[in-house]
Amino acid sequence: MPEQILRRVLTAPVYDVAQETPLDLAALLSKRFHNHVWLKREDLQPVFSFKLRGAYNRMMQLSEQQKAKGVIAASAGNHAQGVALAAAKLGVFATIVMPNTTPPIKYKAVERLGGKVVLHGDSFDEASAYAKELMQERGLTFIHPYDDIDVIAGQGTLALEILRQHPKPLDVVFVPVGGGGLIAGIAAVIKQVWPQTRVVGVEPEDAACMTEALKAQERVVLGQVGLFADGVAVAQAGALPFEIAKTCVDEMVTVTTDEICAAVKDIFGDTRAIAEPAGALAVAGMKRYVEKYQFSGKSLCCIVSGANMNFDRLRHISERTELGEKREAIFAVTIDERPGSFKQFCEILGGRRSITEFNYRYSDAKQAVVFVGVRTEGGLPERDVIIQTLKQNAYAVQDMTDNEMAKLHLRHMVGGHASGLQNELLYRFEFPERPGALLNFLTQMSEEWNISLFHYRNHGAAYGRVLVGVQVPDHQQRDFEVYLKCLGYPYENETHNTGYKLFLQPLNP
Repeated sequence: MPEQILRRVLTAPVYDVAQETPLDLAALLSKRFHNHVWLKREDLQPVFSFKLRGAYNRMMQLSEQQKAKGVIAASAGNHAQGVALAAAKLGVFATIVMPNTTPPIKYKAVERLGGKVVLHGDSFDEASAYAKELMQERGLTFIHPYDDIDVIAGQGTLALEILRQHPKPLDVVFVPVGGGGLIAGIAAVIKQVWPQTRVVGVEPEDAACMTEALKAQERVVLGQVGLFADGVAVAQAGALPFEIAKTCVDEMVTVTTDEICAAVKDIFGDTRAIAEPAGALAVAGMKRYVEKYQFSGKSLCCIVSGANMNFDRLRHISERTELGEKREAIFAVTIDERPGSFKQFCEILGGRRSITEFNYRYSDAKQAVVFVGVRTEGGLPERDVIIQTLKQNAYAVQDMTDNEMAKLHLRHMVGGHASGLQNELLYRFEFPERPGALLNFLTQMSEEWNISLFHYRNHGAAYGRVLVGVQVPDHQQRDFEVYLKCLGYPYENETHNTGYKLFLQPLNP
């Protein structure tokens, strides 16, 4: 299979639409991590991602009859633009099915390129299923985003450029992974020319379909997929990419949302370009990899795969960057409810440490639990020192730095413990950003269940993050679980979250 991919890569005519993108030395990242870090700038393509390479190469294989009937694709953004541009170049009519949650900036870009956009469903899977229905009805050719040998070969042309641009074999190439088309194309080429070069795939921790597939030695379907890095939010790796990965990919690395946000900032620092979350995955993985193996002086390449992102998302990314770089820690600390207690708390932390956040509401005459953020230039070791210092001074402290509910919701909420509420459950949801999503949530809910808390934040993404408190009698718990499953929105039960217990859980009536 890799040999077949390489032959197709060598003859792929992608430069009718694509550009040979630069391989730039990232001076700041190189100095900081004591390695030579190179960025392959696929964010500079005409559609701001690598996807047009594979789409165009696949469409060049169409027969005249297939071209006359047209093509169809399903995508949440980047593949859609690649197909639309390739279709315009070839004079082929293209229909692109996109989820209803797709931001206007993405579907309008497809329309500007000449593609006909059909909005359907709340997820990529629903859009893809509908696209295949239309394919059957109209005799269209489906252009798969990753599970196609010609798409994979088109993406593999990126690796040929790296071979030409770097004077000698790289030590490691880091590649973002969604369905696996990009890493399959790159790995198939690299391993046949530079077999000593390690190819490392990078996935978000909450969308690691290739990681899990390689562990199980068979393709698995993730029960739930994180949506922050929407460009790689795939529940199952492609069949062809998986077969290639089994022999050509050396290792997989997973990273957190905070680490992805920090990588967006790192790329900006070296290039003044803003990568989308999926586009920054490789840099986040490189940082995790170097930290794990503690090497220096190596040549490392990171694929910056795209830059299609709503400007509004930068607010959320900037907020999470400090945590991703381990430059901020957040704690729940119990302090005495008396004049001067905050001053004493700051004195114990020390004058060189900066308080980044301090949230508090009076709730008890003796003690108060505060939500506090502290600048930690020393990273994880300094966080541990702060915890030990506070404990030595008789403060009860809980580390909330890795508590997702606390980072998404709690730090933005004011109020305190309610009183007199019984049977409250707390859940964190991802609502599709479309009209009717909240109404659907409320319509399906039994009128016997009372909403006691609701916090929503828009992050400029296709899904909104919602924290909901609901009073459900004990004998109706099973009915509530059925309701959640029928609702179809991703959710997490946060009823036992430390942050809920410390700041929000109702006091005993």
